[in-house]
Amino acid sequence: MHILRKVARGLGLNEPLRHADHRRPVTRREFLSAGLLGGTGSVLLPGLLGGLLTPSARANVLADLDAAGLNASLCGISAGAGKIPFLCFDLSGGANIAGSNVLIGGQGGQLDFLTTAGYSKLGLPGNMTPNLPGFTDTSLGLAFHSDSALLRGIRMRATSASTFANTNGTVIAARSENDTGNNPHNPMYGVYKAGADGQLLTLIGSVSSDSGGNSTSPASMLDLSVRPTKVDRASDVTGLVDTGELGTLFSNPADAVAVLESMAVLSDKKLGRVSTKIAARDAAIKKFAQCGYVKSAYLAEAFSSPAALDPTKDTRIVGPSGIFTQAELDAEAEFRKTTAVMKMVIDGNAGAGTIQMGGFDYHTGDRATGELRDLRAGQCMGACLEYAARAGKPLMIYVFSDGSLSSSGMIDNSINGRGKGVWTGDNQSTAAGFFLVYNPRGRAVLRAPQRQQIGWYSGDGSVVTSSSPAANAVNLLVETVVLNYMALHGDEGAFSTRFPGQGLGGATQRDGLTAFAPIVNGVIA
Repeated sequence: MHILRKVARGLGLNEPLRHADHRRPVTRREFLSAGLLGGTGSVLLPGLLGGLLTPSARANVLADLDAAGLNASLCGISAGAGKIPFLCFDLSGGANIAGSNVLIGGQGGQLDFLTTAGYSKLGLPGNMTPNLPGFTDTSLGLAFHSDSALLRGIRMRATSASTFANTNGTVIAARSENDTGNNPHNPMYGVYKAGADGQLLTLIGSVSSDSGGNSTSPASMLDLSVRPTKVDRASDVTGLVDTGELGTLFSNPADAVAVLESMAVLSDKKLGRVSTKIAARDAAIKKFAQCGYVKSAYLAEAFSSPAALDPTKDTRIVGPSGIFTQAELDAEAEFRKTTAVMKMVIDGNAGAGTIQMGGFDYHTGDRATGELRDLRAGQCMGACLEYAARAGKPLMIYVFSDGSLSSSGMIDNSINGRGKGVWTGDNQSTAAGFFLVYNPRGRAVLRAPQRQQIGWYSGDGSVVTSSSPAANAVNLLVETVVLNYMALHGDEGAFSTRFPGQGLGGATQRDGLTAFAPIVNGVIA
């Protein structure tokens, strides 16, 4: 029986969330969760002495520099790692993922249905439960509720038939703490340790934090040499390859490259005649100085047109036949951020990235507020899948949030409430994460049918914490995601070597946590 009470007015898409049972926000995490601070896109811009820049190899510059005795390999210049692009969505505040969006079931998998009371707790009234005809959608491989706001948003942007046909996914039942940045949810450092890297950058993040997002990263994976730095507009991305005054002095980019090459050669000759007077570090200091010039020359050649990095100049992304119109991009900051981050990662100029989105602490006494925010997040996810399809590149997307929420059973019958259960409070026992895999060569194949879901829920709609290592330890949830990333390359056998302190058990136990057969052979062809 539905509870009949007045439903609160739904909040606007960018209206901040204020809860009587929450203290006034004072930290960046709390401002993000409440939607008082917009999530931004960020990229890692290494410094001259960081030795982290790895732009794409260009034969003519290599030949010129090698002829001068400046071997590019000395400075870590390579064509990138060639791994599958990886993006994660960090939905700050405790978003709904399980039940009303991605289906989650009992020990038998997604379609091992919960009780009516369990689905009510997950925001679905008795007339919309997924065991009823028409309320299950498997068009993405992974089963969603047919009226999932995330799914509806994905459909708005992922419009190519092949995008859905070549996508698959897995949901992971995983309890996590509510409204805290202390959940070590972010897997980017683990993906980097698994081999991901870009031609220009290593990682992209969302905010100026050690993880690049709201949630932290597992301490065992942290590597601050690849700590993300903030950027939130296309001009920040194109500015990464700005040649400064050389660009204004020379109308022909090749002339700027020639000047930088000459500087590299002259620097090498000068360094050979001087001493830093620090015997133990002399060679290292000279290498850093030398490589600064070598890499600058390399950058100027490889990215002679910064427009190549600009999502607003890519007609696959913006324009009459693009994923977004220019008006949509002008109106929505989350779309601008998403396009900048996804293009860098999917084009191979960054190895992995986080897209931070705030305002998901939406237990506001209505359903409409959460539906609208999930819809927008879904559009951003769909845009990433669609761009991967248009670029002909594989992609792994991972979606997580700090905690979750539940419904008391009261119904919001407003237009945007859609007759679903009102979100009435935080509930860490209803949390989950999921990942989607796009493969341009065909939908990824499950190793076993039950791998569409890792772990499970009880019939009353709660995570069974003993159902998998990931279910009750967020750091092991991250390890499970990284294991699955490695398995897409056929590299899962190296997991315990790359992560010697891992907590997922031996090879047999880890096999049960691995969803898909490889979609690439080690690296992207």
